[in-house]
Amino acid sequence: MKPTLLILAAGMGSRYGGLKQTDKLGPSGETIIDYSIYDAIQAGFGRVVFIIREAIREEFVEVVMNKFKDKIPCSYVLQELNKIPEGFSIPDDRAKPWGTGHAVLMAAQEIKEPFAVINADDFYGRDSFVQLAAFLSKQNPESHNYSMVGYRLKNTLSEFGYVSRGICESDKEMHLTTVTERTQIKRTDNGIMFLDENSQQHQLQEEDIVSMNFWGFTPSFFNHLEDGFKEFLTQSIQQPKSEYFIPTEVNKLINNGTANVTVLPTSSSWFGITYKEDKQLAIDNIKALIEEGIYPEDLWK
Repeated sequence: MKPTLLILAAGMGSRYGGLKQTDKLGPSGETIIDYSIYDAIQAGFGRVVFIIREAIREEFVEVVMNKFKDKIPCSYVLQELNKIPEGFSIPDDRAKPWGTGHAVLMAAQEIKEPFAVINADDFYGRDSFVQLAAFLSKQNPESHNYSMVGYRLKNTLSEFGYVSRGICESDKEMHLTTVTERTQIKRTDNGIMFLDENSQQHQLQEEDIVSMNFWGFTPSFFNHLEDGFKEFLTQSIQQPKSEYFIPTEVNKLINNGTANVTVLPTSSSWFGITYKEDKQLAIDNIKALIEEGIYPEDLWK
């Protein structure tokens, strides 16, 4: 059974200033999604499911999905604020989506096989897809053996602003023990720092392993997400900027012994386009990979 690639593409791009999912970065008009799907096909993934919003659906289908219809089976599901369990009401001041955990939950009826999760605007690299595809292809759809591709923190920062990262710890068997979501991370003269909820600075280490939201799950994860999202709403629905993150549920499953999460360290380079200024750096990185012979000049020719 070939695994499925689930791409989180519903982001609003507020810091970037536009729809990152359709931004052309490659020499023949390729987006970051092009490179992710190209690598996924090479690694052995069988189909792609996109998480998008109604507001971008028409443009996304025309510009992104139609490009891949002859290359790999594709479908989409919608993440919207009103897609919450019965018994809950959306606060009037709520504008942000409910987070990555809610986004993945939207695909519960669409995916019945082991699957990987990535962000649409992050470049993960060929080795990451190969490793995760190999892991997922060995999993029973009902198992609780999950996985995560791990990157070095120093290789995942933006030169142009703050980022959020899941800081990971694992045991000697490379089973994940904790993921701690840190926000407002930035390199400073004193090293890599993050701000806590009280705006106090704390230091992180360059070699820390971080989650770049490249996860491997089986369909059993959806049931946990459903329960966890209800718990999140009960506790946090009145907080207008609160989000239900994937690591929140992963942490809980690890702590109560429900799941094992294997960390897959990767040799791949990672980069993303959180800010508008990141775009040129992404273009340069892709150009360098083409010059190394990793990718062709025209990806789909």
